[in-house]
Amino acid sequence: MTDLASHTAFGAAQPRDRTIGALALTERPDIALASLTLRAGSRAPAPFGLDLPGPGGLAEGEGVAAFWSAPGQWMIEAPGRAESDFAAEVVRAVGDTGGTDVSVTEQTDGFVAFDIVSRHGPAPLDALLERLVNLDPALWGPGRATRTVLHHMSVFVLRRDASRVTIWGIRSAAGSLWHALDAALTRQNVGGYP
Repeated sequence: MTDLASHTAFGAAQPRDRTIGALALTERPDIALASLTLRAGSRAPAPFGLDLPGPGGLAEGEGVAAFWSAPGQWMIEAPGRAESDFAAEVVRAVGDTGGTDVSVTEQTDGFVAFDIVSRHGPAPLDALLERLVNLDPALWGPGRATRTVLHHMSVFVLRRDASRVTIWGIRSAAGSLWHALDAALTRQNVGGYP
């Protein structure tokens, strides 16, 4: 039998991380991701006890989270479950709430996630986001998620709390996304944030 070893989006055994000034950038290959789409005429289920959020929303529960991606569509994520058959777990969780009229697709290996955490409160993170994405930090606080463009790439940006965001991008663009984030952190550090 073949002995398979998992690798990050960069082909490494360990995730990339870098701290520059007040901000830490970390690759998160441990997070599982699945899409959930309602079929015509069906009602939204509550997988893992989550109330699926509306546009711009992020709902977090015990070891899982969901964010809205389009009408009748959500992404469900779970840290520490990337090695599991997460889509099957979501299907079971949907069935447990009486919902069966949905389509669930495994997305873990199609995306890459990066956390950006500020050690000095929200100000350095807000300044970084102002440079990276077209979002007003004053209107985009914790518990929010959206799809936007970062450089030339489509990404999901999740504001988990005042000092932490997660950015999801297409795995095939992992190198470009890391470069854009790393360069922005470096420029910001030179620009005066500790």
